[in-house]
Order: sequence, then C-alpha cells, then structure tokens
Amino acid sequence: MAEEAAIVQQIADREMIERIGRGDQSAFSALYDRLSRPLYSLALRMLGDAGDAQDALQDVFLQIWSRAATYNPEQSTVFSWTVLLTRSRVIDRLRARKRRLRIVASATGDEDADVADASTMESAADTADKNDEAARVRSVLNNLPSEQREAIELAFFGHLTHHEIAARLGEPLGTIKARIRRGLLKLRERLGT
Repeated sequence: MAEEAAIVQQIADREMIERIGRGDQSAFSALYDRLSRPLYSLALRMLGDAGDAQDALQDVFLQIWSRAATYNPEQSTVFSWTVLLTRSRVIDRLRARKRRLRIVASATGDEDADVADASTMESAADTADKNDEAARVRSVLNNLPSEQREAIELAFFGHLTHHEIAARLGEPLGTIKARIRRGLLKLRERLGT
C-alpha cells in the first residue's frame, strides 16, 4: 500500500515538474507546498542557521523554476532531484561561509581561528554520493576537447577568472569565454543535468 502511494506521488511530482517547465505557476506552488518543509529541514540540518536555510531554499526553488524543463525522470525522482539541488546550494553556502571566515581570520591576523570545514558537516553517505558524482563528472570532463577541458579546469579547479585564463593561455578573452561555455554545455548535456 505504501509502495503504491509512493509511485502515485512520483507520477504526480513528474506531472507537476512538466507543468512547471511550461511556466505553470499553480504547479510550482503545489510543488513548493509539498517539498518546502523537507528541503528546508535538510538545509537547516546542514547549515545550522534558519536564515541561511531559508535563503538556500529560495535559491533551490528559483533553480527548480528555471530548470524544470531539463529534469530527466530516468535519472532520479523529482524528490531526489530537489534534494540534490538543495545539497548543492547548501554546500555552496558552506564553502562561502568558510571563505568568509578565512578572510576575516587573515584580516584580523588570527590565522589559527577555528574555521569549520564544510566537509565535516556532511555524513559519510553524502561524501560517498559526492565522490561518485565527482568521478562521473571527471570522466565526462576528460572526454571534452582539450582546449575546453583546460579552460574549465583553470576556471573551476584553478579558481582563475576568465581574464586570468586568457592571459595565461595567450588567447583572446572572448575565445576563453566561448570555450568554457561550449564545454559546460557539453558537460550539462552528457551529465543530463
């Protein structure tokens, strides 16, 4: 009985996402009503701050609204997809929090300040999921054309700006931006996100 109810809910969720992808605000409102509480709870548990959790939830629902048309039901349930979106937003916030703490610590000369590591706030299961996803992304990234892969790696792993990448590679800024954009579009297509 519970299994049947779960299947019915998954079908309803999929229909709501399809409608949201077509700009249906009532479907968006219904999905918000259904998922906001569990997603907020997840964000609050990971962030430990109600205001940050609310901000993260707002970001997630903006992302759901803008990306609903790209949702692939063969990859995950709607609930799993929204949980992944939430975790991603929360991890971004944890990393930003860590960077801010480092800046404050270096500005005040307190290099030994206790800076919480975002990775310690995640469970072993979350870490395993992230490792699997990272391996999948690395595999797809390695199959991109070398100039696109290099530009993306410098931007995202080397933390360089587009201007810095252009200077380092001796290429025009527009060329670098185009390489990164084309590479990211290929990544998105191949990862189904």
